[in-house]
Amino acid sequence: MRKASRSCQSGSCRVRSEDYGGNLSGESILLDEQTLERELQIAIEEENYAQAAKIRDSLKLLQEDSKSSILAANARFYNSFRNGDLESMQAHWSKGDHVCVVHPGVSGISGYDLVMGSWEFVWADYGFPLEIDIKDVQVHVRGDVGYVTCIELVKTKGSSWGRQFATNIFERIDSQWFMSIRNASYVDL
Repeated sequence: MRKASRSCQSGSCRVRSEDYGGNLSGESILLDEQTLERELQIAIEEENYAQAAKIRDSLKLLQEDSKSSILAANARFYNSFRNGDLESMQAHWSKGDHVCVVHPGVSGISGYDLVMGSWEFVWADYGFPLEIDIKDVQVHVRGDVGYVTCIELVKTKGSSWGRQFATNIFERIDSQWFMSIRNASYVDL
C-alpha cells in the first residue's frame, strides 16, 4: 500500500507516495482530496490553467490509489452515518438488488431501497451528530472490489459507547468506490 500525500510549494502541487505504515487515515485522505478540489476551483477561477492542470494531476494520482480511495469512501460513509445524512448515505452506496446490510442484532437486509430504509429506522432514536471512533482499520483490494474491516465505537447522546466489528465492502464503478455490503456485529468492550 502506498500513501499519497500532497505538498504545494511555490505554485506547484504534487502527490508523493510513501509506504503505508498502518496509520493511513480515511479522514486525512478525504481532507487532502477536498483541499485539492478547492485549490483546483480557485486556480480555475483565477484562470491559472497551468496551476489547475498540476492540481488536477495531483488529484488524479490521489484518487487512483485504490486503498486510499477506499479509505476515503469509508470516511465519507462514516461522515454520513455520524450526521444521520440519508441523502449523503444514498450517494455512497451502489444502486441495485445486490447491496446488503447487516446492522448489529438484525438479520440481513438486501436491495438498495430496503437498505436505505433501514438507515432511517436505525437513526430514528438517535440525536445527531453521533460520536464514532474507528479503530484497527485494515484495507484490502482485489481488482474492482475492496473491503475495510474495523472496530467501531459509537456513542449516542446520553448513552455509553457501543462497540461493533464492521466489514464494509466496496465495488468500483466508473472509477469511483461505492459501498455494496456492510456487516456490523456487536463485540464486548
